[in-house]
Amino acid sequence: MKNRKKIIAALLAGAMTLSMGTTAFAAEAEDGYAVKATNTEAKSPDNDLVIAIEGSVSSMDPANIPDTSAISATRGCYEMLVHFNKDQELEGQLAESWEVSDDSLTYTFHLREGVKFSDGTDFNAEAVKANYDRVLDPENNLRQRRNFIETADDGTETPRVESVECPDEYTVVFKLTKAWSPFINRMTQFCIISPAALEEYGNDIMNHPVGTGPFICTEWEEGDHTTFEKNEDYWGEPASVDTVTIKEVPEAGSRTAMLQTGEADMVYPMPADQIQAISGNDDINVLTADSNIMRYVTLNMNLEPLSDVRVRQAMNYAIDKDAYIQVMYSGYGKPATSIVPSIIGGYEEQEAYTYDLDKAKELMKEAGYEDGFSLTLWGDNSTQEIKGMTFVQQQLAQINIDVEVLPMEPATVSDKIYVDEDEAEVNMWYVNWSASDFTMDGSVRSLLYSTMCPPVSANTAYFRNEEFDSLLDQGLATADEAEQADIYAQAQEIAWEECPWLFLGNDELLYSTKSYLSGAFVAPDGAFDFSQAVLAQ
Repeated sequence: MKNRKKIIAALLAGAMTLSMGTTAFAAEAEDGYAVKATNTEAKSPDNDLVIAIEGSVSSMDPANIPDTSAISATRGCYEMLVHFNKDQELEGQLAESWEVSDDSLTYTFHLREGVKFSDGTDFNAEAVKANYDRVLDPENNLRQRRNFIETADDGTETPRVESVECPDEYTVVFKLTKAWSPFINRMTQFCIISPAALEEYGNDIMNHPVGTGPFICTEWEEGDHTTFEKNEDYWGEPASVDTVTIKEVPEAGSRTAMLQTGEADMVYPMPADQIQAISGNDDINVLTADSNIMRYVTLNMNLEPLSDVRVRQAMNYAIDKDAYIQVMYSGYGKPATSIVPSIIGGYEEQEAYTYDLDKAKELMKEAGYEDGFSLTLWGDNSTQEIKGMTFVQQQLAQINIDVEVLPMEPATVSDKIYVDEDEAEVNMWYVNWSASDFTMDGSVRSLLYSTMCPPVSANTAYFRNEEFDSLLDQGLATADEAEQADIYAQAQEIAWEECPWLFLGNDELLYSTKSYLSGAFVAPDGAFDFSQAVLAQ
């Protein structure tokens, strides 16, 4: 197992200009396709799947992953007790069934028997408990820990799970300290690692993945590729392909070229402005799907200009969201209408910040910033992210805000973001987020809750609102759907009016495959699934 770190800061000049007068190409989607292959009899030259992605697989420790690329990769070799299937239905994976007590405090999982980790050791109830204990141990400092911890205003932490019991080898019981509605959804992110491997490697498990999944990870070279081989002893339906290689290709044109030449069998994401380039290929599909991806820019409210809500609102009025969707995604998406996409449970549409330069300039004048100020904008150094940052830069220039675009390697951005507050240098962060558990709490707690500022989590707006926090806590404490909907509607209204972000949009997922590839797909949270991929021979 290799991990050659290639973290090189690259501060690129944002020299790209966008012509707002140009009409972007948008294909007509039909039956989930933007472009449908006509050569349906094509055959793959081999049985080795290659997926070219824009992002970076930043970790192979499923309890310590920050993004969907890493989630996607780890799911090749790790599994959970329960998961969402392709139709986003909750079903058992390593658990055959489960029950919830009437008071919603006890969850009992009945595990599959005869399952082994790829190191030959047994999967059982004690393995589940060992993984939970590892996540909850503060000394491990794992990102997933915050999913199972309630943090009070004074910083006091209380585990949401009172105990994990193993009454027999294939039964595990989670007893909660109080009713917590997202628990079962959070378990769809809780992967089970071999306890023997954890004992041997500790937190270096990221370089030695050992799970129960259909593939075995053989190489992880951060910044370049991740490789898997078929797990010949997999407990379920064996994988169809022999190997899978995830290639990290941030440049959009290069990914498209790889698909055209057959160097890649799947490309994700497929930039909308590249669709026309491959529309003449009869062996390529371009697929579309709804997403729960939120595109936004965080505004550091600790900075003097950004501490004024009028300035933050003005910045939102100064951005043409319809143009953003057209320029960035050729119309495959829609402007943001709340702090979460409409696919998230509890979504409530808000009054839009429509493009209104007069209103934006008026608010800037009221706040005393008619002549503007300067800011820096951080983001990943991929083609699409630079394009989005440049768009924001040009829009804010209309109200005299001078934005310096600073693209960086994803790992560099992460290192600069997750620092103590008194060391924070972030002004604005161009970023996107999706909640793999599809809950309101999962979508916004780690991004906007007061105690979730870096280095704990990604609240880089340093947004602190007691009423908002209280509403999120109330939403967790009730299982009444109507009451929960009302609570979350109030929370959305508060954050929407306070504008800790530039609310940009929710794009549709676009990805491309060779016509001979089936079974691989991208889920609404942006994670791609290759576990059931088939290459026609």
